[in-house]
Amino acid sequence: MINGERYLIHGKTITEVQKQVADLKYKLDHGLFVEKREIIFGEWFDTWLHEYKKGCVKIGTIAAYQKYYNGCIKQRFGNVYINQIRGEHIQKLYNELLKEGYAVSSIKVISAILNGCFSQALKNGLIERNPIAAATLPRQTSTAVRQALTKEQQELFMNYAEDSYLYNLFAVMLRTGLRSGEVRGLKYRDIDKKKNVIHVRRTLKYLEHRGYFEDTPKTNTSKRDIPLTKDILALLEAQCAFWGFDIIKLDTYLFCNEKGEPLSRERVQGEINRIIKRINNDGHDFKRITPHIFRHTFATRAIEAGMQPQVLKTILGHSSLAMTMDLYSHVMDDVKSDEMEKISNAF
Repeated sequence: MINGERYLIHGKTITEVQKQVADLKYKLDHGLFVEKREIIFGEWFDTWLHEYKKGCVKIGTIAAYQKYYNGCIKQRFGNVYINQIRGEHIQKLYNELLKEGYAVSSIKVISAILNGCFSQALKNGLIERNPIAAATLPRQTSTAVRQALTKEQQELFMNYAEDSYLYNLFAVMLRTGLRSGEVRGLKYRDIDKKKNVIHVRRTLKYLEHRGYFEDTPKTNTSKRDIPLTKDILALLEAQCAFWGFDIIKLDTYLFCNEKGEPLSRERVQGEINRIIKRINNDGHDFKRITPHIFRHTFATRAIEAGMQPQVLKTILGHSSLAMTMDLYSHVMDDVKSDEMEKISNAF
């Protein structure tokens, strides 16, 4: 009995029991004692996700958390009592994921999910310590080089894409740096001819059990206005007339299929693959690319043209200048050679 309350303590020796009693008294005196509850991790994850995260983060983020849990966490911790998960168990998870081929960036996301879950459990008195702090994330051995099309590759691709129903989409992405979800989520009302800007206000997403839905852009800075140049406006107007719909509403997506329905990521990638196949069949060496390569290509062309980092940051919607500056270390070889030639006379 301590302070009128009964506590159960186990020990193999009298000394061990005495030590546990002393530790218990210290925790009680300093408000550190946590009464352990028998709750399995899977149950707590569901509670954490729906009671503490839903409404605080975007729908896509909730879906991503659930996906990582189902694919990487559930089979290891789903039926384990939360107060029995220790640092070595977390470390083993990291090591196994690395061996299975998961990228370090993905493991970091999984760690962040677990950390949020355990941190809330600690606040709620379900555990005495967060086991994430006792594990070490694997180090990034190498950084993937950002891929962008050279000027020759860009011209080659667009030449072969001239007969594509997505030609205008590819051309707009190359001239604006819009993300795939952002360009597919553009509507007629986003084209502001009075202010000569494109309003980027949403991103188009898809969930298996929900279908297509509109989400807010990736970050707060992703909600932005992009200058509307004459060539971009011409492409957008050409797109407006492309399908020849009798009635065009302001809420209609600019880039859609022949039925006016939203474009999927898979459909855009499939069209890119079709174009590249034709290029390769004609004897050109052209590797597979994704829609995101158009964004990197825009950034590269902007850097080559001398656009200031702060301006490029705003147009791309980066959350930090560091992200934009990172692009400057991946400019094309011919640009680096030109810059070296400019300073050669100084030596």
